[in-house]
Amino acid sequence: MQIFWKGQSCFQIIAAPEKNNPVKIVIDPFSEEAGLRLPKLEADVLLTTHGHADHNNIKGVDPSAGSGQGPFLIQGPGEYEVKGVYVKGIPSFHDDKEGKERGNNTIYVIEVEDLKICHLGDLGQKELTKEQMEEIGEIDVLMLPVGGVYTLAAKEALQVMSQVEPKITIPMHYAVPKLKYKLEGVDKFLKILGIKSVAPEEKLTIKKKDMTEEEARVVVLNP
Repeated sequence: MQIFWKGQSCFQIIAAPEKNNPVKIVIDPFSEEAGLRLPKLEADVLLTTHGHADHNNIKGVDPSAGSGQGPFLIQGPGEYEVKGVYVKGIPSFHDDKEGKERGNNTIYVIEVEDLKICHLGDLGQKELTKEQMEEIGEIDVLMLPVGGVYTLAAKEALQVMSQVEPKITIPMHYAVPKLKYKLEGVDKFLKILGIKSVAPEEKLTIKKKDMTEEEARVVVLNP
């Protein structure tokens, strides 16, 4: 499996549930309103966590070659299965006031290649509820917002990461060049973790058999 970060909360995952039959998954594509340019992305499965423009640019994503009608679109809570990919959408809030300020948000748990990935979207709750934790379960890769203002800040992100206890954490939704939203940088989150410096990677390549002996780590990706 390969995981690419495109900026904000946008990821592309390329997985192969069946040999020689790759599936492309895209999460939270952004519009130009964010100040970033969405690269050309193809998807068999397309997920959006909520309706804000920097997470919901459905028209900006092309169907994967040979998929015909376009990506299978998932836009909220529920359980879905398509092309060997199992997705669970879990209700949550975009703020810490039960959605009264910014509305609802969907947490996604994606199971493919015997790996479990959790994308928290624009989670604004300072901590996950017991019910949400039960729905999320054990996670291999956590995509965690850390930039504050509209979602979790560094200390809150650490609290949520401690709840989930993933094997790998990928920070997202933080300040990058040209982004129009004034967010905190990833350095603040890394400092709280005691990480002085980390070399950003172009992509994360993982296999289930490689996960069992690894210690928990944080992977920073280049957009």
